[in-house]
Amino acid sequence: MEKTSQIQTSLSAYNNSWYKPGGKLKQLLWYIISRVFVNTYIPFPMSVKKLILELFGAKIGRNVVIKPKVNIKYPWFLSVENDTWIGEKVWIDNLTMVNIGANVCLSQGCLLLTGNHNFTKSTFDLIVKPINIENGAWIGAQSTVCPGITVRSHAVLTVNSVATRELEPYSIYQGNPAVFVKRREITN
Repeated sequence: MEKTSQIQTSLSAYNNSWYKPGGKLKQLLWYIISRVFVNTYIPFPMSVKKLILELFGAKIGRNVVIKPKVNIKYPWFLSVENDTWIGEKVWIDNLTMVNIGANVCLSQGCLLLTGNHNFTKSTFDLIVKPINIENGAWIGAQSTVCPGITVRSHAVLTVNSVATRELEPYSIYQGNPAVFVKRREITN
């Protein structure tokens, strides 16, 4: 076994003061209001959820379905196009932009992560990268899309899989890390 570096992680030196996602009051108001209207099992109409998200800066298209208990970190970093479904207990951990195309399905409990840490630095620096999910893509239940990933048009990430690199259009990916399985054929 090779000898490894003697430098160790020092979380006491962690500093993300450069990261400013919005004012503290805005964040607090969103936290409270989202718990009441979005991250809840209370069956508020989609129009109410859409209005609240838009008031906080999200861009939400027509006929977007937002199921119960959806957790959105910062709606001002969210754009969702028409006819998209966001399933129950989806977590959009958007420290930076998440762009979701039209006719996308985010299944139950999937996780979109825009933040990570630089494990090669002793200070464990914060890294943020946007996520782009193009039209017609499907993110399966309990799956994770990692920071900086683009899910191309009509790609599928199967149940409980982890996207660590770009998913090509009309392709199906599975596993952790997700690998190409086969082409996606769509019929009428």
